[in-house]
Amino acid sequence: MEKMKGRSIYPGKVEGEALVSKEPIGFYGGIDMKTGIVIEKGHELEGECVKDKILVFPCGKGSTVGSYVIYGLKKNGVAPKAIINKETETIVATGVILAGIVCVDGIDIEKIETGDFVIIDAKEKSAEVIIRKVTK
Repeated sequence: MEKMKGRSIYPGKVEGEALVSKEPIGFYGGIDMKTGIVIEKGHELEGECVKDKILVFPCGKGSTVGSYVIYGLKKNGVAPKAIINKETETIVATGVILAGIVCVDGIDIEKIETGDFVIIDAKEKSAEVIIRKVTK
């Protein structure tokens, strides 16, 4: 079990299965707002669904419309439970705040693998992330 401290972008307590990308994610044109499936051609998560996952990626990329896509994912019931970033930039920050999705950054995402069980306890400013490795 690994514990890490980070910064809270949007507070809350949530747990679930990690879906990890080593590449940045562009929500506009990258994730289908109606299904939650990653549609960006050639992306390492192409074809994966973000619904109810703890979505882990270094940072966002692309258009500011991405904030609206994050909100749309939540509205359509296909949003991730939470987002963990190395660094959350304004597009993702605005989206998670609008959508009310727990989000933390300042985390060493290299230590998290897809399938790991993750617990996030994000307070007003600081956050704790606990990773339980899934034995393969």
